[in-house]
Amino acid sequence: MKPASPNDVISPLRQDIRLLGRTLGEVIRECEGRPIYDVIEKLRRAAVTFRREGQDKDGRMLERQIRKLADGEANSVARAFSYFLHLSNIAEDRDQTRRQRLQWQADGSATPGSLQHAVERLKSGGLSGSRIRQHLSQACIVPVLTAHPTEVQRKSTLDLHQEVARHLRHMDAPHAPLEAAHLQERLTGLIAALWQTRMLRQSKLTVLDEIDNALSYYTSTFFSTLPQLHLDMGALLRKPPKSVFDVDNAPLPSFAHMGSWIGGDRDGNPNVNAATLEQALLRQSAHALRYYLTEIHALGAELSVSQSLMQVTPALADLAASSQDPSTHRQDEPYRRASIHIYARLAATALALTGRRLARRNTYDAPAYAAASELAADLRTIAESLDTHHGALVGRLRLTHLRQAVEIFGFHLATVDLRQSSDVHERVFDELMQHAGVTLDGKSVRYARLSETDRVRVLRQELREPRPLVSPWVEYSAETTKELAILRMAADGRRRFGAAAIRQSIVSHTETLSDLLEALVLQQETGLIAPTVGQPAAQEGLMVVPLFETIPDLERGPEIMDAWLSLPEVAARVRQAQDGIQEVMLGYSDSNKDGGYLTSNWSLYQAERRLVEVFRKHRTRLRLFHGRGGSVGRGGGPSYDSIVAQPPGTVNNQIRLTEQGEIIQGRYKDAEVGRWHLELFVAATLEASLAGAPAARHEDQNATEYGEAMAWMSQTAREAYRDLVYGTEGFTDYFFASTPIREIAGLNIGSRPSSRKALQRIEDLRAIPWSFSWAQCRLPLPGWYGVGTALTRYLDEGGPDHALGRETRLLRLQAMARDWPFFRTLLSNMEQVLAKTDLAIGRAYAELLTDKALRKQIFTRIESEYHATLGIFRDITGHELLAHDAPLQAALAERFAYIDPLNHLQVELLRRMRSGAASAHRANEQESRDQRAIHMTINGIAAGLRNSG
Repeated sequence: MKPASPNDVISPLRQDIRLLGRTLGEVIRECEGRPIYDVIEKLRRAAVTFRREGQDKDGRMLERQIRKLADGEANSVARAFSYFLHLSNIAEDRDQTRRQRLQWQADGSATPGSLQHAVERLKSGGLSGSRIRQHLSQACIVPVLTAHPTEVQRKSTLDLHQEVARHLRHMDAPHAPLEAAHLQERLTGLIAALWQTRMLRQSKLTVLDEIDNALSYYTSTFFSTLPQLHLDMGALLRKPPKSVFDVDNAPLPSFAHMGSWIGGDRDGNPNVNAATLEQALLRQSAHALRYYLTEIHALGAELSVSQSLMQVTPALADLAASSQDPSTHRQDEPYRRASIHIYARLAATALALTGRRLARRNTYDAPAYAAASELAADLRTIAESLDTHHGALVGRLRLTHLRQAVEIFGFHLATVDLRQSSDVHERVFDELMQHAGVTLDGKSVRYARLSETDRVRVLRQELREPRPLVSPWVEYSAETTKELAILRMAADGRRRFGAAAIRQSIVSHTETLSDLLEALVLQQETGLIAPTVGQPAAQEGLMVVPLFETIPDLERGPEIMDAWLSLPEVAARVRQAQDGIQEVMLGYSDSNKDGGYLTSNWSLYQAERRLVEVFRKHRTRLRLFHGRGGSVGRGGGPSYDSIVAQPPGTVNNQIRLTEQGEIIQGRYKDAEVGRWHLELFVAATLEASLAGAPAARHEDQNATEYGEAMAWMSQTAREAYRDLVYGTEGFTDYFFASTPIREIAGLNIGSRPSSRKALQRIEDLRAIPWSFSWAQCRLPLPGWYGVGTALTRYLDEGGPDHALGRETRLLRLQAMARDWPFFRTLLSNMEQVLAKTDLAIGRAYAELLTDKALRKQIFTRIESEYHATLGIFRDITGHELLAHDAPLQAALAERFAYIDPLNHLQVELLRRMRSGAASAHRANEQESRDQRAIHMTINGIAAGLRNSG
């Protein structure tokens, strides 16, 4: 056998994928039998051949083989290809971590996006460690977990994924033959368990299920990574230690912590109410307290220091003396006795806050902690005693990490946001004011009929009114009763778990100033703020946060915020109760569905720049909350690039960002991968915040230089997009026939309905299933449609630059892509979507529409726009898709060979289901085999594309 050449060397990623794929194949052959295995293997080879050689005959052969599949075979094929993609994702995540380590080992340089790289970059720019630390002390960096329905995988499946990932790490090191055989046996067992685990949920997720699913990520990732991230940042900002014993165990102020919408986001979800909010707060608190109890017990076992060998501080001696530990064996072990007393107080705290006995160890009655700061004080007493008596490194073993965790998670774990639509608040006030007999200018008020000016007047009047608007003697409608109840629960939750438990009240569809005032008055009526305008207390009440979503809302947003901050009563609240900070949320999903990719991004950029000016005028700190989804059309894409590309003045150490659906599990199911994404988030925020005046001047120059052309292209793109989606007769029929939108609604992937109304109208469809459906059929036009038309027309016609020649205009577009972070990121994110687009597969889905003329008309337009977009992208960037991202290019090439069969199988199953040919004898079945198989293909395609929702 001839020796392998360098070109024959198989990459570690390919080795992992081959290992996992081979093991999955062995499991399928064992569990399902040789015939099914042969069918799957034949399809796999055909798909791989087609992807590698691109011959039409291979594609047609693949389609013919899929059409021949029997019902039982279709289920097995869908499961096999889906699970292979699940396992490939595990291998890719592991490879990302491996490549980062190899880069550091090769040249010692920090990876761009890492904390070390960010700190080194800022220090080289003249910022000292103490200055960076000062900025961090004022920072608020928050990933906010939501339950938006784009996560198709069950928790049982995700748990097995984590076990497989952990096991692969164990297999890295050299092993003796017998040990290696045991490791392979365990890997096979884990994959067999995965194969034998039901892929689909049998019932719809409840809000309580969603709460519990989110909590699992704290156990797998956040409890370990967030505190360590803070500790590592502290180490980077310190001066080099004089020796190994020169350590600083003081926790940093929490600059990154967690948020959640689950249990408090009732916009469009009738299943969220006061009870779900209470359960969210209770379960979060219980989760944090269980973690602390476990860590304190382990700490007590660890701190075996004897007072006969080392002295302790008087404060530690007092804490140990408070212990009622009866053991004579621990009389000279003050740290253990102190830990036992802390454990007893934590057990009492858990009982007081949650009503449950969470301690797993025997304990005694002790006073509960009134706040997490009291627990932190006791832990500080232990740490200071250790530091004073040569035990600083002993404290580093566990105590330092625990202290940082308490600083981050408190007794509330994560801050739950409340969210409701402005139209609900309007109906509530219409009812409340009618019953209360509210008058304005001597006339009875019908709130719903008032002008905007009068609404503002009457709401401000209510803020000054000491008498309650809500009466305990009136029986209100179910909607009003529900709204009042959840706000009263929020007030109770803040009293029990602390102000950090709930901080924001987000108003969806904010279109006017009165939309914000309504949320403020409701707080006054439910005990969240005192009925006085004058002197709000620190942290009193919830910050009212507007959510600007559609293109018109984004255009009006700065004007609304100017009016809001101009109100004296609001300015006083911002200054005294909100520490001078006002948050604004920007919606990426609805603005994209409303105006298309280019217009959505340009409108967001323009709104952000104008908001900076408004907030500078009012001397108020702006915190932006980015409502991003997983798909690029909904604001997805690399977080680091997106944050760094934000306009100057829009970050300022203050940023919140939604994490939802498949993005949560993709980023945070594994601690190593989760750590990297959190690090990217923090590093990008630091770099964007501290970029300095030159970056701001450069951005202003770009906006001035290219803004007029960009506005023209945005309008052109919007017209092209809306003409297709909203202006083409029959487009709704095309969408509902040529995508699996109806089948997605039956996936049981969330508690939230997929549509606002029970109608077949795109206007009523939520942005998430809209994007998700297009991704499934491999025509993700929300991420590119209209861009090709806009940029090509600019090149050909010029718009505001018509006086320039075509070549000059091309040079301007190339300069924008090179020098302007906004435009560069816009193209980079679009590039990923174009790379996942497949016209041949999209055409197969279009064949599901029986109206041939309509099908040809609409698909031809989509096809033409894709080619135009791809062509102009090449002209501007000078390269093919993903030419500068070889790892992603290789990963997609690998994945497509396994996604393609799932797409073709989905089309075939949709054709069978919709024809009704095989459904008569199944009429009474709860769910047919075809339906289950379709749902499995949706699962697998989403797993393969990774960011499709």
